[in-house]
Amino acid sequence: MVRNLNLLCKFKKPYIRTLSFALFLALNATTAWSEPSAEDLSQQLANPLASLISVPFQNNFDFRAGSDQKGFAYGLNIQPVIPFSLNEDWNIISRTIIPIAYRDYMPDGSVSGLGDINASLFLSPKQSGPSGLIWGAGPVFLLPTATDDYLGGGKLGLGPTAVALIQRHDWTVGALGNHIWSVAGSSNRQDISSTMLQPFVSYNLGHGRSVSLSLDSTYNWEASQWTLPINLDATQVFKIQDQAMSIQVGGRYYADGPDGSAKWGLRTTLTFMFPE
Repeated sequence: MVRNLNLLCKFKKPYIRTLSFALFLALNATTAWSEPSAEDLSQQLANPLASLISVPFQNNFDFRAGSDQKGFAYGLNIQPVIPFSLNEDWNIISRTIIPIAYRDYMPDGSVSGLGDINASLFLSPKQSGPSGLIWGAGPVFLLPTATDDYLGGGKLGLGPTAVALIQRHDWTVGALGNHIWSVAGSSNRQDISSTMLQPFVSYNLGHGRSVSLSLDSTYNWEASQWTLPINLDATQVFKIQDQAMSIQVGGRYYADGPDGSAKWGLRTTLTFMFPE
């Protein structure tokens, strides 16, 4: 208990304000529209290929990192999702992850800055397939934009990505995956060969509320190492004036990871939605 309290004391004031704001919205938000509209947005949020422009701001707080398991890491992932109509039958969905990170357990002290940007494009049919299957596939790009060697791989990478899911009644079940190989970059940095697999399940509770369970697994083929954070989250859809939004609050446990990786963490996500 004392160790956990000491870890919580590592929060900087901005991080405390972020968590407090997220918890306030989650506990006090109410739907300001008709029930079907809130239900529809909640279902679309659970679908990575929905025809919905969204801009999530995902805050990750990780604890017990570093060689002494006393380190703290914070990451802000800005994740715009923008669908484009290609024709009457197909969409192209752009999904980008722009990471901003802070870590206080690096050998030379704390580091902060921009990480490597991950950008994916999915070609997806507008109509679901047999048994309600929704799918999309395309390329993924890893851009060496990190401002510090500890925050990125220093390599340009690319590879395939795909997602498949089924939505029935209040359930959404699916998986998203990709594999990235490095194709250019500094010869002094380790080559990249990394597989990401993210199975997920979500249940719509009604009134714009949902709960979800996901596994953000990554396998580093160069180091033969898994990273396995398990996430459990609760989400509330709401409106502020005419702006549709959602707030997500949850926790995660690292079932496996390289030496020095975090053991557990908290996550809050504020998403701005722009329905058609």
